[in-house]
Amino acid sequence: MKKKKRSFRKKLFTKNRLVILNEDTFEEIFSLKLNLMNVFVTFTLGGIFLISITTYIIAFTPLREFIPGYSSSELKRNATELAIKSDSLEKALKQNEAYIKGIQKVLKGELEYAKFSKDSIIADVEEHPNVDMKATEEEIKLREEVAKIEKEQGESKTEKKKSDKK
Repeated sequence: MKKKKRSFRKKLFTKNRLVILNEDTFEEIFSLKLNLMNVFVTFTLGGIFLISITTYIIAFTPLREFIPGYSSSELKRNATELAIKSDSLEKALKQNEAYIKGIQKVLKGELEYAKFSKDSIIADVEEHPNVDMKATEEEIKLREEVAKIEKEQGESKTEKKKSDKK
C-alpha cells in the first residue's frame, strides 16, 4: 500500500520535459520542464478562471437577456410603470363609481341635495390603511423631553419680562 502511494507521489513530482521540434531540421523551438502536479494545478486554475469569467459575463452584461428565464431590464421597467398606472386607474374608477351612485341617489330622491357633495363621496371611497397610532416608548420620552425644554424656556421668558419691567 505504501509503495503504491509512494509511486503515485513519485509520478506526480517526477520532472518531464516537453519539447517542440521543427520536423524538417529537428531544431528545438520550445522546451518546458513539467511534472504532473504542475499540469494538474494549471488546468484546475484555468478552468476556475474560465468559469468565473463566463459567470461574470452572463451575470453583469446584457447578454443574460438571451438566457431563458431572465427578462430584460426594459421589460421590468415597463411592467412597473403599468402596475402603477393600473393602480391609479382603479382608484379613479372607484371614485367615479361612488360619484355616479351619489348622483343616482339624488336623482331618485333618496338623498337630500344639501347633504350631497363630491368631496364627501370621494372621502367615503378613499381607503384608509389600518395604522397603529399608539405612541411608542421612544416617542413618549421625546415628548416629555420637549415639554420639559419648552417649560424651561417659558420660565426663562417670564423671568426676562419681569426683569425688563423693573
